[in-house]
Amino acid sequence: VQLQASGGGLVQAGGSLRLSCAASGRSFSRLGGAWFRQAPGKEREFVAAIWGGGSTRYTDSVKGRFTISRDNTMKTMYLQMNSLKPEDTAVYYCAAVYGINYYLTAPRYDYWGLGTLVTVSS
Repeated sequence: VQLQASGGGLVQAGGSLRLSCAASGRSFSRLGGAWFRQAPGKEREFVAAIWGGGSTRYTDSVKGRFTISRDNTMKTMYLQMNSLKPEDTAVYYCAAVYGINYYLTAPRYDYWGLGTLVTVSS
């Protein structure tokens, strides 16, 4: 499985961006997916996950603002980010693992895309 993330950019606080993660390979629907982010000088942190029939989980700081989704036909996972804040500035990574569970920690994911930079100006 290869993942390619895109959609990052520069946006003003309060704005929106949609990140995409396109996957290659078979059995995309069997993958559990997630988004992580890493701000300068900080560790990579969990943002959101989607697994199974569409169950989702979010870190508290993005609840109500971010939405993770997937399109199995297009083999793509998305992260819709609304009401962006300067503290959302980071490199965003998509990740995936085969299975029915979701995970909150990066080492549990087997496949990673290159990051896409999101910068939110105040």
